Amino acid sequence: MSDSLKKAALDYHALPTPGKMSTELTTPAETQEDLSLAYSPGVAEPVREIARDAENAYRYTGKGNLVAVITDGSAVLGLGNLGPLASKPVMEGKSLLFKRFAGIDSVDVEVNTDSAQAFIDTVASIADTYGGINLEDIKAPECFEIEAALIEKCRIPVFHDDQHGTAIVTVAGMLNALEVQGKTIATAKIVCLGAGAAAHACCTLLIKAGAARENIVMLDSKGVIHSGRTGLSPQKQAFAIDTDVRTLDDAIAGADAFLGVSGPNLLAARQLSRMAARPVVFACSNPDPEIDPALAHETRDDVIVATGRSDYPNQVNNVLCFPFLFRGALDVRAVQINDAMKLAAVAALKDLAKQPVPAEVRAAYGGVEIGFGPGYIIPKPTDPRLLAAVAGAVAKAAVDSGVAHLPYPKHYPLQSV
Repeated sequence: MSDSLKKAALDYHALPTPGKMSTELTTPAETQEDLSLAYSPGVAEPVREIARDAENAYRYTGKGNLVAVITDGSAVLGLGNLGPLASKPVMEGKSLLFKRFAGIDSVDVEVNTDSAQAFIDTVASIADTYGGINLEDIKAPECFEIEAALIEKCRIPVFHDDQHGTAIVTVAGMLNALEVQGKTIATAKIVCLGAGAAAHACCTLLIKAGAARENIVMLDSKGVIHSGRTGLSPQKQAFAIDTDVRTLDDAIAGADAFLGVSGPNLLAARQLSRMAARPVVFACSNPDPEIDPALAHETRDDVIVATGRSDYPNQVNNVLCFPFLFRGALDVRAVQINDAMKLAAVAALKDLAKQPVPAEVRAAYGGVEIGFGPGYIIPKPTDPRLLAAVAGAVAKAAVDSGVAHLPYPKHYPLQSV
C-alpha cells in the first residue's frame, strides 16, 4: 500500500470521529413525557410484556433488526492472529456494510479468549440480545466447532461469513462462468487450491449445487488430499478422493476450473496452460491472487478470471451476499440459515447477473457497457436490485423450508436502504 493510501485509510478511520459507526435515536427524547416513556416509569410496560412472552422483544425492542459481528481476532483479514482489539476496525467495517446495503443495525463484539469453548459460552450467553450473529475472522479448525455449537445453542441465525458468504458468491460466479464457457457444474473437473474454512465451504456448496464430489481435487500445503493420507481433519477427510494425483502440476492437467483460496502467485502460467479448453480461474487470494489476471489472459485467450479485488472484473465479494442474506432471514424471523437459504442466494445472484445492468450501476463503473459474459459473471456490489433479489429469495426459502416464524411478506422488500 502506498504512503498516500495508507494515510487516507488511517484518516478515514480517525476523522472526523474515531471509528465508523454511531448510535442514533429512533424515538423522540425531548420532553419530560418522552423521557418518562423511554425510561422510568413507562419502560416497565414493555418489560412486563416481554417477560410474559419473549417474542414481544421483537415488537418492543430493536432486536429484530440487530446483528452482532463477533470475532476472537484469530484470523484478521490475511494478516493472521492479531487479537480481538486489532480486529475491531474490520468488525466495525462489517457493521457499516450491514447498514449501508441492507438497513440492518449492527454492533461489533470482540471476545478476548484463545479458548473455543470460552468463545462459544460467551456468545451463547449474549445471543438473545440480537436478531442474528455474523461470525468473522475466526481461524480454522476452531471456526467449524464454534459455528456448529452456536447454531445448536442459539435460537437466532448464526452464520460464519468467511465460510458461507464466500461460498455463496463463489458458487454463483462459478455456475455462470461455466455456463459462459459452455460447460456444466455436473461434469466440470474442479481443482481447489486451499483446504481451510473457505475452501471447505465453497466445495461443499458446489456439490450441493450439482458438482460431483469425485470431480473435485483439493490440495493443502502437503499436496493433494487423497484417501491414502492419514491425520486429516474431518473437513479435509470429506474431500479425500481415491487418486494417484499428488501435486498441483498433475491435478491441473485437463481441469475445467481452478478455485484458489490459498496464497499469492501459486498458480503458474505453465500450469494454467495445461487446463482444459475454455477454463475458469477463480484466484481469490487477497490482495494478491494466485495468478495475476493480466498474466492469465496473456497465457490463455479463452480463460475467464475472477479475483477478490475490486480493480479487476468479476470480483468475488462477500458484500454481494451477507447483508441481503441476513435481511431476508430477519424479515421472516428465521431461526437459522440453512442450505435452502444459501442455495436461494446462489440462484438469485446467478440470475441477477444475466439481467440488463441499470444505468446507475454502469455510471458507477465509468459508464462502460456491462453485460453477462466473460467479464461480468456476478453482479456489482452497487447494484440496487440485490436487496430485493437476494433478500427476497432467502426469505422465501426460509418460509418454504420451515425455519421462519413469520410468513413471506406481501410486499418485498419491506424497506429501502
